Amino acid sequence: MQKIVLRTHVGKDGILHLDVPVALQDADLEVTVTVQPVTPTQTKSPEELGYSSDFFERTFGCLSDEQLEREPQGELPEREPLD
Repeated sequence: MQKIVLRTHVGKDGILHLDVPVALQDADLEVTVTVQPVTPTQTKSPEELGYSSDFFERTFGCLSDEQLEREPQGELPEREPLD
């Protein structure tokens, strides 16, 4: 059994369209669909994600511009032209 979790949107027509890729071909399947609305209260707080309550206040703006400079990336190799 394989559990596939999708997050999708129902249009104004009220019909849910699902495209679910499976690795099987020419096979009989039993499919169970559970519909659960997503509400904003399901988002986790910083504390629930493992951050301290003042993490963002303490770390916001702590890097100087010198620490954010991108290192040289080198030269790209010559590629064969497309025909």
